[in-house]
Amino acid sequence: MINKTILVGRITKDPEMRYTNSNIPYIRFTLAVNRTYTESNGERKADFISCVAWRNQAENMAKYINKGSLLGIEGRIQTGQYDDNNGVRRYTTDVVCDSVQFLEPKNASSNNQDYGQQQDGYYRQDYNRSNNNQSNQQRKPQQQTPEIDVAEDDLPF
Repeated sequence: MINKTILVGRITKDPEMRYTNSNIPYIRFTLAVNRTYTESNGERKADFISCVAWRNQAENMAKYINKGSLLGIEGRIQTGQYDDNNGVRRYTTDVVCDSVQFLEPKNASSNNQDYGQQQDGYYRQDYNRSNNNQSNQQRKPQQQTPEIDVAEDDLPF
């Protein structure tokens, strides 16, 4: 049996480390992952995927990751269930991270706190504003993804 998931996306809020009763650190977070196509109006949608990282990975994420950070994760899908306070059975689906890669320099996501701008389906800060000591000439411009015209017949669903 194979259960393997690979995702690249941006974290939607600052991670908060927690501990189990056995004092094992973990972080639950949501990753915004672009869909591979744009809709007819040119808008690109994103999926918001629940993830969990444990132990050293959780500790590293708590130290170095902020809202908007670009992450590459490799893991597995895990489902679960629980009864809420009203006795209603709830079902969960998470990606349990086996590997978390930080795909940007350490300060790229923390230099600017403007996360309201949405680009390419990700909640990404505006890199053109200068809130730090780095000059605009030293910054690398973001690459634009070419628009590809796709007919509805080409979509896999």
